[in-house]
Order: sequence, then C-alpha cells, then structure tokens
Amino acid sequence: MFIFSSLFVALARVVDMVCGLYTWVIVFRALISWVNPDPFNPIVQFLERSTEPLLGPIRRRLPRLPIDISPIILLLAVAFLQTFLVRVLYSLAGR
Repeated sequence: MFIFSSLFVALARVVDMVCGLYTWVIVFRALISWVNPDPFNPIVQFLERSTEPLLGPIRRRLPRLPIDISPIILLLAVAFLQTFLVRVLYSLAGR
C-alpha cells in the first residue's frame, strides 16, 4: 500500500505543477493578445499552439462580446480541475 500511496502523492504533485504551469501559459497568451505579436516568433507560436485547442471551442460557444473572456473561463476550469484532481489524489493516497 505504501507504493500506491507514494504514487498518488507524486501524481498529485505533478498534476498540481502542470496545472500551475498551464495557468501561466494562458495568462501569457492573454497578455500577448493585447499587443500585435509577431506570428513567426517561436514563443508566440508555442503559446498559440498550446492554448488554442482549448480556447477555440470555448470561443465558439460564447456569444460575440467586445472582449474575449475565453481565457478567464479556461483559467477557472483549470483552477477547478487543479483543486479537484489534486484533492482526490491526496485523498486516495491517504487511504
């Protein structure tokens, strides 16, 4: 049982770190959208490739608004998943 407990604790920490890192990627993508970024910049391309698969469907489901709130919705979803998954994994590790 000790092995599974350690596995769940490690998995919880990895999920927590990945969600935290992805939160910063979303924030940087939102900030860079306020300026006119160079589309050939590798950083801009990375930010777009890593966030667009999740931001695109959110944008399509939202009504047209003067401001794009899809990053806010995605940040809330990532925060919810981060909190939920990490707590469930720690709970499983405690059993």
